[in-house]
Amino acid sequence: MKYFIKLSYDGAPFSGWQIQKNAPSVQEELQKAFSLLLKEDIEITGCGRTDTGVNAVNYIAHTEIASKEALRASSKQQFLYKINAILPKSIKVFGVYKMHPEAHARFDAVSRTYKYFLTTVPSPFDGPYVWYLKCRSLDVEAMNKAAKYFLGTQDFTSLQKLGSDATSPICTVTEAFWKKAPLSAPFSRENKGCRYVFTVTANRFLRNMVRAMVGSLVEVGLHKRQPEWVAEMLKAKDRCAAGASVPGQALFLCDIKYPYPIK
Repeated sequence: MKYFIKLSYDGAPFSGWQIQKNAPSVQEELQKAFSLLLKEDIEITGCGRTDTGVNAVNYIAHTEIASKEALRASSKQQFLYKINAILPKSIKVFGVYKMHPEAHARFDAVSRTYKYFLTTVPSPFDGPYVWYLKCRSLDVEAMNKAAKYFLGTQDFTSLQKLGSDATSPICTVTEAFWKKAPLSAPFSRENKGCRYVFTVTANRFLRNMVRAMVGSLVEVGLHKRQPEWVAEMLKAKDRCAAGASVPGQALFLCDIKYPYPIK
């Protein structure tokens, strides 16, 4: 029986989604918990890899479960309660959905959306999920002009982590933009107009791609580069041509779209 799993996780305790030697991962924790509860060896495939420290909201994974009785509709709430009791607090499962046998969490996804949160004023309320950039302000208009050069289908080698095992550097980006995001009351006085959110959607992403995007756009926002530099940087197909990668803890994978409903 094929099932999709909807979950969220805080990436801080993990070295990314994927299982690796001598390092904690989200995938490993999920497989251990599902195997323990279902009393069978469970393998779980995610919709994509996230780097060390990167977070996810409404992440989708899939698994196959041998027992037909394990996830009856009448027992799903009880199952969710038990699986979340086993999992560490940094991972929460919100839904388990029976899918058609050929459904695949990674290969069937048609788009993924990331958001990156940045602030120019330190705040005790941001915690670890917003990157504090020490500067007076950012030129959002210039950053958005530069971000338009990411749109379309093109080679993103310049934004890919060196040594990546990606089969192709070609991605199709459908949206990339910044917005100011002032905090709501009662925090607005302290941090008004100083938080920025970058949103980017694509059919696929290379390793470290979003963090390198943000680092490059910040250089434009600080007037260290002109917006047109982004086009030149992409043409170079050289990681050294782009900006530095920003910290991962402020990055969230927040939406994955499929050509069929998950319910």
